[in-house]
Amino acid sequence: MSALKVNWSRQLWQAICVAAASLTCVAAVAQTVPPMEPIRVSENSYYVQGLAALGSPKNQNFISNAGFVIAKEGVVVVDALGSPALAARLVQAIAKITLKPITHVVVTHYHADHIYGLQTFKALGAQIIAHDAAREYIYSDTARLRLEASRVDLAPWIDDKTAITQPDQWVKGGETLKLAGTDFYLALVGPSHTPEDLAVWVPSERVLFSGDLIFNGRLPFVGKADSSHWIKALDTMLSFEAIAVVPGHGRWSDNPKADISLMRDYLSYLRQSMGTAVENLTPFDEAYDATDWGRFQSVPMFKFANRMNAYNTYLLMENEGLRAK
Repeated sequence: MSALKVNWSRQLWQAICVAAASLTCVAAVAQTVPPMEPIRVSENSYYVQGLAALGSPKNQNFISNAGFVIAKEGVVVVDALGSPALAARLVQAIAKITLKPITHVVVTHYHADHIYGLQTFKALGAQIIAHDAAREYIYSDTARLRLEASRVDLAPWIDDKTAITQPDQWVKGGETLKLAGTDFYLALVGPSHTPEDLAVWVPSERVLFSGDLIFNGRLPFVGKADSSHWIKALDTMLSFEAIAVVPGHGRWSDNPKADISLMRDYLSYLRQSMGTAVENLTPFDEAYDATDWGRFQSVPMFKFANRMNAYNTYLLMENEGLRAK
């Protein structure tokens, strides 16, 4: 038996064990899990699409996307989904497409819905790669408290065995790495959505995995992001001339220029409308109610995300104004 087959046999057995544990959880809560079907976006590139919803026990925290590329010598995964059970299902889905082993996972950023599945891939022997700026979050009280809350809010999918998995390799961004025999360019696009944002460009596929710098078909959660740099990062993404973009959330884009431009327009509108309010000393509630949100009101997650996005942008514009003085 070849070394490749031995390696894959070991990984498959581990995956079966992980999947069996997940199925036990399913039986325990007697509910239907959300479907997970890989979607092909180029010759060797795929992704699975999370739901446009908030994380819950019902959806296993399947609210983000994960991608994978069948490289020359193995499979490279981008992001790890929001629970170990989801990651185990992704391993099973990949195994139906290729017998090549999963060798690497590249993390676009360390938000919970993208990283709680990392330990599943780590158990299979995959190497985890992330930006050096994620260190601060990994060791923070924010990460610890978020995990503690998730063990309650997302049980049984997140439990006392779920951990924040550290990378095996830290990168600075701007590197081309040969992973499983194929070139991957890790573009530094943070600090934007998070300090550690990476976008993954696969030149041979002309596919870009954008992480949460792009939420396609739904509004983003801006948080305390540097939206000015985020807009510049979107311009950088346009320069890759991708034929397909896999976002952190939402459907893949086969019209990257239009979809990236819409994202950029939303962030720009937040900055313009809230910036004007700050300049005029208009209180936030009054400014929000007076703003015309018509263009974005029908976009999924508007109800949950827009007011928070506007408020965080209002605070950001206040801080930018103070720094400018």
